[in-house]
Amino acid sequence: MNFDESNHLPLFEQVAEQIEAAILSGAFPELSQIPSTTEISKQFQINPATVLKGMNLLVDKQIIEKKRGIGVFVKQGAKQIIQEEKRTYFFTQEISQLVVEAKRLDISLAELIEQIESGYQA
Repeated sequence: MNFDESNHLPLFEQVAEQIEAAILSGAFPELSQIPSTTEISKQFQINPATVLKGMNLLVDKQIIEKKRGIGVFVKQGAKQIIQEEKRTYFFTQEISQLVVEAKRLDISLAELIEQIESGYQA
């Protein structure tokens, strides 16, 4: 996990994003235990309340669950929830920005598709 205080996102959101990234990459597989609030706060020298706030975001999104006295676990289906959220963001934000910029630069749809296809082949 890497936390950047100069990042535009608040630290607690960075915590949530880092855990989500670890779930997507397979570092934290579904049903596996993840480090506790205390472990993360000690390892990265972050206030435990900040880590807890980030973890609570993921609890609210049904990505992780806290089992009292046992630990924090990745829920079954968490990877799919994260992928769907990120896909929605990608299509509604990133792709729309790409299209706007392509139009601004007078890039044709055919050119854009050609570049995307070449990127997939690389």
